[in-house]
Amino acid sequence: MSDPSTVDPWQDLRAYTRARIALGRAGSSQPTAALLAFGVAHAQARDAVHQSLDVAVVRGDCDALGWPTLHVRSAADGRESYLRRPDLGRRLHAESRGHLAAACRERVADHHSAEPADVVFVIADGLSAIAVQRHAVPLLVAVRKLLPDWAIGLVVIAEQSRVALGDEIGAALGARQVVMLIGERPGLSSPDSLGIYLTYAPREGRTDAERNCISNVRPEGLSYAQAAARLAFLLRGARALGRSGVDLKDDSDALLPANDGDALPSP
Repeated sequence: MSDPSTVDPWQDLRAYTRARIALGRAGSSQPTAALLAFGVAHAQARDAVHQSLDVAVVRGDCDALGWPTLHVRSAADGRESYLRRPDLGRRLHAESRGHLAAACRERVADHHSAEPADVVFVIADGLSAIAVQRHAVPLLVAVRKLLPDWAIGLVVIAEQSRVALGDEIGAALGARQVVMLIGERPGLSSPDSLGIYLTYAPREGRTDAERNCISNVRPEGLSYAQAAARLAFLLRGARALGRSGVDLKDDSDALLPANDGDALPSP
């Protein structure tokens, strides 16, 4: 019996992207393999959204590298609340505000100075805890190497967090800049994509226009080395310019290293 499916003539293009193109057809429908693969990808995306961040693992990774950490959470009291009420994910829980204030007082006492950190990094679950657990610490290792002369504050691990929560965290710690490493909304070919958001002079009420974003950080997208180089470029630019967002242009392409990510698999 002959195979009823028809190969798409654009099949060779699949070697260059993970997007669902050139799937072929079986009569007027998709081939069974393509339909099943779509179902698996959809399930992975749903799992990524609902999975909780394993804070103990992230803290353990940071501790092993000698980085002090602080665990905070937003005003959302659980994953369901976080997904239904985005506004709660943009505000700190009252208890976490107290923890941040105490950490700030402790830093001043230890260093006998109120000099702020040049940058504070926030590792946040966002909409894909899988992305954070896979990519946040390796990326942070790469970018810290590019900022040897910077005063880097403690690493804040935030649960049930939206991007704007980083502004309140950075302001509470008195940081000059805040960088949030957060799980992006999963796609059907990328359930583990990490996003980076940079804000100069963080404070509550900052808008998206006042932030810079680097997206799709993962081995199959923007590699750790490339993302770290771009982020370091923007951090230095924001410090020189005194602001971030639409006023800070990303002209780093010529300076980026070659992508050291994994090659795309054969379709």
